[in-house]
Amino acid sequence: MTTLNPNEIEQAVIEHYGARARRAAASDDLVPLLNDDTDACCAPAPPSEEELSFVQRLYQDTDTSGLPEGVLQAAAGCGNPLAIAEMRPGETVLDLGSGGGIDCFLSARQVGPEGRVIGVDMTPDMVALAQRNAGDLGASNVEFRYGRIEALPVDDASVDVVISNCVINLSTAKERVFAEAFRVLRPGGRLRVSDMVWLGARPEDAGDAESWAGCIAGALVLDDYLALIRGAGFVNARAEAAPIRRGESLASAQVSAEKP
Repeated sequence: MTTLNPNEIEQAVIEHYGARARRAAASDDLVPLLNDDTDACCAPAPPSEEELSFVQRLYQDTDTSGLPEGVLQAAAGCGNPLAIAEMRPGETVLDLGSGGGIDCFLSARQVGPEGRVIGVDMTPDMVALAQRNAGDLGASNVEFRYGRIEALPVDDASVDVVISNCVINLSTAKERVFAEAFRVLRPGGRLRVSDMVWLGARPEDAGDAESWAGCIAGALVLDDYLALIRGAGFVNARAEAAPIRRGESLASAQVSAEKP
């Protein structure tokens, strides 16, 4: 789907989110991203008031109190997968592209002390930040692993729920991502992700590596996105999507599917 070099794209993604992690880790007086009007989630700069309002609404129905400032500062999602994940106490959750850990820590509250949450990220600075945040929180049921979502360092059929927040669009091998998600889920397991998609025709110009890192160039048309999920073996793949900008087709989608 692109003539860009996958290695170049991957390096751009690592540099982009590594810088975000270092910013979150270095500052002692951070303004949380959810109130930051200079760096809206996955959106081209400068963000509009409408986009900023969307970012601020992401976790409005989820209690984020008690999270370290760096968790919020590093957040870079386009939705709230926890709102559709239907997590239950004792379950094991896997977050693809876990970043600073916000969705992992919130998931840990839902699955409780008998549950388990695993975050996987390919950006070393993000993994280090998330591990520091886990230590600050004393989150003993959360762990973060360095790895790629196309080749997960997770055992077969070992998790109940796979979540992800605006990360799968960054991959140049999305079919492998969904195949890996299917592999690690137990039978009956749930896929619940938020991601960027196109509701209309995808622009012919794939953009540069920077645009890919910004969650734009790698986004798929929604029907193609769902087709990849079904192709991996999932059933009941469906989505609800809302445009990021009024009158444009780039959208944030809440996507659900199940492993038979």
